[in-house]
Amino acid sequence: MSGSLLRLYTIARVLLRYRLDELVEATRLFRPLRPLRGLIARSPAAVATMPRGQRLRLALEELGPIFVKFGQILSTRRDLLPPDVAAELALLQDRVAPFDGALAQAEVERALGKPVAQLYARFEREPLASASVAQVHAAELADGRQVVVKVLRPQVEQRIATDLALLRTLGGLAQRYMPDAERIQPLELVAEIERTLRDELDLQREGANASLLRRNFADSHDLQVPEVIWELSGDRVLTLERVYGIASDDIAALDAAGVDRRKLATKGVRLFYEQVFRDNFFHADAHAGNIWVDAQRRDDPRFIALDFGIMGSLPDADQWYLAANFDAMFRRDYRRIAVLHIEAGWMPAHIRVDDLEAAVRAVCEPYFTRPLSQISLGEVLVKLFKVAHRYELTIQPQLLLLQKTLLNIEGMGRLLDPTIDIWSVARPVLDEILREKYSLRAFSEELRRRLPEIVRQAPELPRLVHGYLERAARGEQALVMRSDDLHRLAETTARSQRRVVWAVLGAGLVVGGCLLLGLGAPGPHWGPVPWLTLGLAAAGAGAFALALRR
Repeated sequence: MSGSLLRLYTIARVLLRYRLDELVEATRLFRPLRPLRGLIARSPAAVATMPRGQRLRLALEELGPIFVKFGQILSTRRDLLPPDVAAELALLQDRVAPFDGALAQAEVERALGKPVAQLYARFEREPLASASVAQVHAAELADGRQVVVKVLRPQVEQRIATDLALLRTLGGLAQRYMPDAERIQPLELVAEIERTLRDELDLQREGANASLLRRNFADSHDLQVPEVIWELSGDRVLTLERVYGIASDDIAALDAAGVDRRKLATKGVRLFYEQVFRDNFFHADAHAGNIWVDAQRRDDPRFIALDFGIMGSLPDADQWYLAANFDAMFRRDYRRIAVLHIEAGWMPAHIRVDDLEAAVRAVCEPYFTRPLSQISLGEVLVKLFKVAHRYELTIQPQLLLLQKTLLNIEGMGRLLDPTIDIWSVARPVLDEILREKYSLRAFSEELRRRLPEIVRQAPELPRLVHGYLERAARGEQALVMRSDDLHRLAETTARSQRRVVWAVLGAGLVVGGCLLLGLGAPGPHWGPVPWLTLGLAAAGAGAFALALRR
């Protein structure tokens, strides 16, 4: 039996034991193993009474840590999975038996190059927590500070490489034989697991993530991020300030501590929007085990963030389009949502806007009949992505990661305060952030930051503009298109060329304004910006408006 068949046999055996026969029968993946089904022991009858999502979760947990990661990532694809299965997979926890504390101590000494007694005043061999990649130990520094030490498992890289080979084999077979493989893209899912694990295996990277998040909220009363002890950290060991708190889902403990849960829920929603739209750097593994509550601040509670291995950020364009989509949802502007999906490149340009608008309306309108306290932006986003798949949606993994995070945050908010009106909390926060982020002052600062680059490229602009206009005048600047309607083709081509000319002119005016701003143009100013710069920017905006005119 080949190595591939042996790997498949292991998976099939577990699936069948958990009565997941439909996965074996419905696909061609396990066709070579069907003659062997009689040799596989069946599970107790009690398993058959479990919901399918629970059976799948238990099967993945038995298959091991890598398959747990697979299930966690798959749970973000709520646009592809049935709701009951996605919800169950979201409960997967990365918990395994701890390894010997003496081995952990040896790993710390090997990574930091000194005996533990010289590094810490105290190092506890009994771990506080253990996962598939690393485990955490309590320790104390020479100055009395309490810390935790996160250390990678010995030889974890080799074990992960073996498990990933198994998963790649399965993904390759799924890509070849599974119906709808192009839509689900199993190899892309496997690649996402590899990227996630690669990040988690680099504790230096995790420390940098924690440090940046701490800096972003240095003056915040809403979020505490533990300090990284860099002199006792490396790529295999991470030492952090020890923090104490209550798990955010432990309602009984929070009530016993007298924490204002309503205020805490509001802060949780606000923190999400600040991380995503203000900082473009968000905690993407925000479940209760990683989000605690500072119980010492009853009247003004704050969250405590833990575990910074999985963080998310968005390209600037996607960040803006996502914010614009949220704003359009608040306004019930369904056509705007449809247009934004196409403009963002998430959907092909040939999709009819009116068709997509109708589909968006069908998704959103039922939600708006509910009380505002029952509306979930995360659920609306999931439904939109599901509908968009019918229209050839192409979306980045980071957006799916954000979708999962939004669902987690909203779920946490409603657990803390079942009456919370997430929309009324989110909208003013988003409006305030966007006003600040896209204000004239922010625009001016960004121009100043990029001025050296603009100055370097500016001498080339007249030559490029002249060359383009010269080619256009000679009829050499052609737009290649295909159409069955020649008249429509001619009109579209002419319109497109006019738009390009106006866009080039607008760019030239804006660049000229940037140069004047950076060089400190004389004459009257509006704050830090010369009136001449504003005039050129306005003219450039007008040119762009003409370029965008239908």
